[in-house]
Amino acid sequence: MTLQDEFKYLVGGYYGIMEMDEYDLKVYVLKDIENYIRDFLSENLIYNFDYKKEAEYIKDTMSLRTKLQDSLLVLYKINASMDLVFMVKRRLKELDLNKNNS
Repeated sequence: MTLQDEFKYLVGGYYGIMEMDEYDLKVYVLKDIENYIRDFLSENLIYNFDYKKEAEYIKDTMSLRTKLQDSLLVLYKINASMDLVFMVKRRLKELDLNKNNS
């Protein structure tokens, strides 16, 4: 996995958690993810890579399903609450059910 790929899934995971409105403590988790991304960037400078442009692209074009899948990877990295992990998994199952019923 390249550094660009890792950055993409970290940002995708951030936006996936932003979609979890039913989780009351999501602002704290988002702050933890933000700090994790900042630490990642300070340790892994990627030359000739527009971070802001890539983050906007991910925010606007990546599917909710992919963002939620990425969020599971990020939640593991930051050692987040299992309650939130289960909520994300439940949301993914709901998306799959809605897709299959369409």
